[in-house]
Amino acid sequence: MSGFCDKSEPILMSDEILQKAVDEQTPQNHAGRVDKAKGKHFNDVLKIRLEYLNILKISHLRDFTSLTRLDLNNNLIERIEGLDHLLNLTWLNLSFNRIKKIEGLESLRKLELLNLSDNKISVIENMDELEKMTNFSFANNLLEQLDSVLYLKKFKNLFTLNLYGNPVSKEDDYTLFIAAHFPNLMCLDYRLFNEKTKKEASIKYYCVIEETRHEELQKQQVLDAEKRQKAELQLHTDAFVEFLNGSCLFKSMVKDDPEAETLHCVAGVAPLLQSYPLFLLIRAGVSDLFEAGMAEHKQREAEVNSFLSGQTQAVTDYQKRAAQILAEFEQQHKEMLLELQQLSDPDIVEVKVSHHSNEIEQLCTSLMSLEFQLVSQLEEIIKKLEINISDMVANFTESCRELQDNYHRKVQEIAVATLKKVAMDNRDEDMPDEVRMLFMDKDTVMDALATAHDNHLQKINDRETQLVTRVDAWRVALIKEIQDKELKRNRTCVSDILRYTDYLREQLEEFLFHDFLPHPPGQL
Repeated sequence: MSGFCDKSEPILMSDEILQKAVDEQTPQNHAGRVDKAKGKHFNDVLKIRLEYLNILKISHLRDFTSLTRLDLNNNLIERIEGLDHLLNLTWLNLSFNRIKKIEGLESLRKLELLNLSDNKISVIENMDELEKMTNFSFANNLLEQLDSVLYLKKFKNLFTLNLYGNPVSKEDDYTLFIAAHFPNLMCLDYRLFNEKTKKEASIKYYCVIEETRHEELQKQQVLDAEKRQKAELQLHTDAFVEFLNGSCLFKSMVKDDPEAETLHCVAGVAPLLQSYPLFLLIRAGVSDLFEAGMAEHKQREAEVNSFLSGQTQAVTDYQKRAAQILAEFEQQHKEMLLELQQLSDPDIVEVKVSHHSNEIEQLCTSLMSLEFQLVSQLEEIIKKLEINISDMVANFTESCRELQDNYHRKVQEIAVATLKKVAMDNRDEDMPDEVRMLFMDKDTVMDALATAHDNHLQKINDRETQLVTRVDAWRVALIKEIQDKELKRNRTCVSDILRYTDYLREQLEEFLFHDFLPHPPGQL
């Protein structure tokens, strides 16, 4: 493309420069001439070349949202910036500039080719988001450490790499090192890897490759475990019982509990907190709550899936019946138009048109009636879904109360049994002397347990209240979303019916007025 100014003078990017570039690069075919005449919008541009312009800074590209290729090579650019809105970019050429650091590429997730050759960059970094990159050109930069090239191993699709002219490319084992660590690479510094080179590299770097493979396997296992944990947490969150299968709620229940703290202070008792029946019982209650929540989640999912299946079937049946009615009428309509074309008597035509207009009205009535039936059917199954979900929420609330009652009863049983053992001086090898001394005073023990029970029960109550509130909020949001979608579907369907029948009437009116009404004076 031609320059915009004297090439010896640095310039800044502007809308005027960009518009001129777009106009110059618009194809000269018919479509291109139309685009040029209308003024092509920046958000429609797919490719743009801005080479050899002495550009100092990347800017004014915000509106190029459809851009797939950008060539900014042979300029005076010092920083990679201003590319945040180019989400569809697959090709970026920034070679022959003055760039010192790789940055500003976070948004370019679709980028496949990146050319940073002939700059002043010493570190390969800040490219983590470029997962689709297949071609990376980094020739004639300042890369000195061969190990730093290993940063590129994360790009599993990389098959072409160019590091020619960097200090690392002059090291003796450069080619074999790259071949060993990048087994999927097909081309290095414009040369294809042959099997001999790959084999020699695998032999020389066997130990290093095996160690690296082992490290990568461990990393992958960690990532897989994290992914599973994340998926599990999401499932528990969807069921509104997150963290109830662990020790979080248990720890919160005994935290700031003066009775538990008193027990902590007794020598030898602290290690028993994870095993003593009272605390095990708390855990069991929480575990029961978690299991009940997960089971309830499965039931809700099954109920929603059943509703969606029924809704889809109802709409499908409606569409089939409507399509059958329309197909029969379409054939009838075509036959009527053909018949009208062959008639010459205006009176007969008028009668036929009037009759067919009534048939169109009947078609509209039939389709509206069918839609009304569907709406009634869907309202019924939506109402049934709401009732079933409401019953589930109520049953779950009731089950939570039962779990609490069972918990309280068992706490009392354990406390009474422990007091009896101490009163009868029944030596229990599992009961330390410190705990036995604590249970010598019945009133103190029962008061302490009652206070602890109230504290623990309040924690469980709060968690259950939160859980039930979220379940109910989910129910309200779900029903509203379903109703809103159904209302939108109904309005669209009614609008389509009216628009179609209006079109049929217009066809008849146009036929009648254009072909059979007398022409106004002066138009014969």
